[in-house]
Amino acid sequence: MIRPATLADVDGLKAAIVAAYAPFAEQGIGLPPVAEGLEDDVQNNHVWVADDSGIILGGVVLVLKDGHAHLANLAVHPDWAGQGLGRDLIDTVLHAAKAAGHENIVLTTHVDMAATIAFYAKLGWTELWREDDKVRMTTSLL
Repeated sequence: MIRPATLADVDGLKAAIVAAYAPFAEQGIGLPPVAEGLEDDVQNNHVWVADDSGIILGGVVLVLKDGHAHLANLAVHPDWAGQGLGRDLIDTVLHAAKAAGHENIVLTTHVDMAATIAFYAKLGWTELWREDDKVRMTTSLL
């Protein structure tokens, strides 16, 4: 079940995020601290979790600020990867951003995360630019 996150979900969501990004870290990809600030996100942004009987399988963070919609973080624990949870979480974000009146949404990922870039491209996201180790992507909500 995908539902809005609460502060009680933060530890489980952190664990899912750390596990999801661990393979990239093991490859030596220099990532920002992807699991930091979740308490603030839950209180000040839009965060949803994929929950199976109290076990957090993954989550997504949507930031709506200054007239822009930004998918700030998406992670699914690798034990539950390949079951459509990532797509379901993205669909939740797209629906929320559209309902908030946005015409498009952006995300930023790492240039060395080729499978992640391909995943978003398969879902219809397009690249806006690449700079240093960042890739900015967008999709229309119209």
